[in-house]
Amino acid sequence: MNWPKNRYCNNTVNYSRIKTNEVIVGDIAIGAQNPIRVQSMTTTDTMDTSASVQQVISLIKAGSELIRLTAPSIKDAKNLYNIKNILLKKGYNHPLIADIHFTPNAAIEAAKIVEKVRINPGNYTDKKRFQTYNYSPTQYKDELKRIEDKFVPLIEVCKTYGTAMRIGTNHGSLSDRIMSQYGDTPLGMVESALEFVRVCEKHHFNQIILSMKASNPIIMIQAYRLLVNKMRQENMYYPLHLGVTEAGEGDDGRIKSAIGIGSLLMDGIGDTIRVSLTEAPEKEIPIAKLITNYVDNKKKHAIIEDVKINPIPAFTYSKRKTHTIFNIGGTNSPIVMANFSRKNKIDIESLLLVGYRYSSTLDKWTISDAACDYIFLGDNDISFDIPGTLRIIYNYKTWKSHKKGYPLLSVEDYLLYSEFSDQLNIVDMSLNDLNPLLIEKLKNDLTVVLLIKTDHINSIAEQRKIFIELINNNILSPVIISRSYHELSINTLQIETSIDMGSLLLDGLGDGIFLTANRLGDREINKLGFDILQATRTRICKTEYISCPSCGRTLFDLEETTAKIRSATGHLKGLKIGVMGCIVNGPGEMADADYGYVGTGPGKISLYKQKEVVKKNIPTQQAINELISLIKEHGDWVD
Repeated sequence: MNWPKNRYCNNTVNYSRIKTNEVIVGDIAIGAQNPIRVQSMTTTDTMDTSASVQQVISLIKAGSELIRLTAPSIKDAKNLYNIKNILLKKGYNHPLIADIHFTPNAAIEAAKIVEKVRINPGNYTDKKRFQTYNYSPTQYKDELKRIEDKFVPLIEVCKTYGTAMRIGTNHGSLSDRIMSQYGDTPLGMVESALEFVRVCEKHHFNQIILSMKASNPIIMIQAYRLLVNKMRQENMYYPLHLGVTEAGEGDDGRIKSAIGIGSLLMDGIGDTIRVSLTEAPEKEIPIAKLITNYVDNKKKHAIIEDVKINPIPAFTYSKRKTHTIFNIGGTNSPIVMANFSRKNKIDIESLLLVGYRYSSTLDKWTISDAACDYIFLGDNDISFDIPGTLRIIYNYKTWKSHKKGYPLLSVEDYLLYSEFSDQLNIVDMSLNDLNPLLIEKLKNDLTVVLLIKTDHINSIAEQRKIFIELINNNILSPVIISRSYHELSINTLQIETSIDMGSLLLDGLGDGIFLTANRLGDREINKLGFDILQATRTRICKTEYISCPSCGRTLFDLEETTAKIRSATGHLKGLKIGVMGCIVNGPGEMADADYGYVGTGPGKISLYKQKEVVKKNIPTQQAINELISLIKEHGDWVD
């Protein structure tokens, strides 16, 4: 079956889970029409049998259906037998997964014991030195034969013992061979996995699950979409495991994971997931459940009329082309609009909640990097002078009465009346409002910004269709994505909002966001909006931390260290800092980060500037100060 080159799912505007084969892992079936499976990974040393058993049980009780343990050596792999035995005696038969990177022999031993092995094609048979090679066709064929020779013994053991396999590509650990051939690209990630899949198929092994993990949700989503497309071209239907690797901790890790995983699940892509947080692994499970519950609640929705042509690029990021009105649209970062229409009282302290601090002594406003750009007052008004950068939006009738600020109009008002602002008019609309008359008027109006709203259960799909119709009708009006939430808990709201808005932003759709939530205060709503923009990398307002979730390979206290680094560097807006517990993904993820802090041995840290190691084997006690010095040396430090 040949899918169109831009196709990655069954339907762009209606939920439909893509077809995958069923893979049996222990007594759990993955793929096909089975539920989305939730898994996590231990942070204990695999040689510490007691601690590992205890944490596996803790994860099972938290709701993890499969549990992964690292096996960096043959010794670790063999100890999985003891861990599994004790678990069985205690009445726990949940499938265990061995995580393998550099040691094929460890994978072979583990495959005899546990229900699944995970290998990383980037370092299973290759070493990463960040070197470029120019292969002739014959030389590259020879490389593939070398991979096959090293890989086949594991395949045969898996066939003999009924062990499943995950071929898991990480963006941060693509081999030099793949980098030389395809570059640091989603295509490189896909081909890295498919090379191994083709060997499996050649040797009649199909109990395979695939993954395409990256710390950047944009890269991650593009890779999975491309993988689905490429698999269909080769008549492959393997289940997919989803995850945003090195997502970090706290709100940032949750939001980034929700956007990446949730967006794909809503497109019908994904059969099992893991939320990777730099926190106790038990804390990953509730977030994963919120994501899967979100999808379950959206599956049975009213059908949206399909689109004939989808002009949105599937495998590359391209921001939708629009007019520029003030700081909205064009090449500007998305704006954030706050909702003050329901307030009984608006004073200077109200603005403090959305990023504006006033000093009466200096008669001066201080504006934070996460200060909203617009405030919707409705029929309210402000009786004091506001910062010059802040713009105010009123309901149309109120605006007409005093001509201050700018109006928010209904589609009916916009089509019926002619008295508007000559600079900015925001038109509030839904998909049902997009009729030929509105389309024609928008084509010739350079003052309109659309505020698109939806009450559809599948809000992503309906708002995506609005964008598709705008693009196909050559309408260049900027668009603010509007979403309103009512009785959701704080945790649920964070996850659902991130998915709803993040999915569109990752596709270059949207020039601003307007979020209303009954159970969140103004400060929290404003922060959430900026956090979503940060996670999608569409607007940077703070330091970004790429930190791994810890595992048995971690060589220092990752949570504590990440917190200390965040405390020392959290003011460095726009900087990306990687904090890696070991060398496995460290160098690769450092290529996406500006600076890297990587555990390289007990009590030893190496520091990176992008992909280059610049300071080796620093004692842990000195490492953070050395990181600060390194940032200062390169002129990226601000006091």
